[in-house]
Amino acid sequence: MRKQIKYVVLILVIGSLLYVLNYFKNANSASIIDYETEQPFYTSIEKEVVATGKLNPEDEIELKPQVSGIIDKIFVEEGDIVMRGDLIANIRVVPNEQALLSASSRINSAKLSYENSRKLYNRSEKLFEKNVISKQDFENSQLSMDQSRESLKQAENDFKIIKQGTLTGGSTANTNVLSQISGTILEMPIREGSPITESNTFSPGTTIATVADMTKMIFEGQVDETEVSKLEEGAEIKVILGALEKDEFGAKLTFVAPKGIELGGAVQFKIKADVSIPESVDVRAGYSANAIMSIGQKENILCINESLLQFNRITDKPFVEILKEDGSFVTKDVEVGISDGINVEILKGVKEGDKIKVWNSVEDEDDDEARRRQDENSRELED
Repeated sequence: MRKQIKYVVLILVIGSLLYVLNYFKNANSASIIDYETEQPFYTSIEKEVVATGKLNPEDEIELKPQVSGIIDKIFVEEGDIVMRGDLIANIRVVPNEQALLSASSRINSAKLSYENSRKLYNRSEKLFEKNVISKQDFENSQLSMDQSRESLKQAENDFKIIKQGTLTGGSTANTNVLSQISGTILEMPIREGSPITESNTFSPGTTIATVADMTKMIFEGQVDETEVSKLEEGAEIKVILGALEKDEFGAKLTFVAPKGIELGGAVQFKIKADVSIPESVDVRAGYSANAIMSIGQKENILCINESLLQFNRITDKPFVEILKEDGSFVTKDVEVGISDGINVEILKGVKEGDKIKVWNSVEDEDDDEARRRQDENSRELED
């Protein structure tokens, strides 16, 4: 029985020893990995910011009616080219019955007043000819009659305006909707027979049509708060339209908003740019667009591929691993400058000719091994 126990213990000891030897063998072999290296190089870097937005006409207006009523006739369609002063639509006025009755009553009252003042004037005229009354009294009666005549005329005009929506008619009548600028009809949200309300202090009114000058287009978009301080009004930028991906159009930045708005948890600033579009290119309002703006450029600077950088997990500072003559790697802190997302400028820590380890090894590392290696590099940098 004791011999069996000794054999079992001996087997366990030997098994444990073999396991420990195999573990250290695997650990030592995992660290011996054939790494690739890259060297620093000189190049130029231009850092760019991309802003998303839309292409819109610079001059775009909404035509509103001056009277309420019903659209009687529409003379244009969406996409038509119009000139300033062209007739867009005609409105048929539907008078308010109460206002109409009130205007009619004012006419009757004005007529009664006028008839009475006219009789008084005729009587005063005869008395004045007989020298019964003074000239002042006669002139007062004449003035009273003239005022009554004007009141009657005003009441009749008010009645006509309420009933027809216009006094004189013709092309300048309030019932005619005219284009205020030359351009293209972008939208006609109403149809013949649609009821409309006039534009006044308490209501914006119904939009009859939207007209825009399509020869002057601007880009409107947003830029993140981290980049807006690097933009300058008047700078030349490039605009790429979503519908015309192969074409780039020159533009000039004309406006950067002084106040940002919060969108999706980030503060965005509105920008505008005048876009130069050749006459041969057919564009439409509302095209999605991207504006590419340069915020920094350096020529002939020492750079490395940004993927070569590693970061200390504690201090978050960048470092690289450089190959020594004996085949091992040494970690070095680096100071970086401008980056375009692919290459990054090296200010300190690396010189021309250094061989920098591509830390994504030829053989795939598992997560534990990669984490262990990064911890070791962090401790070396701290020491």
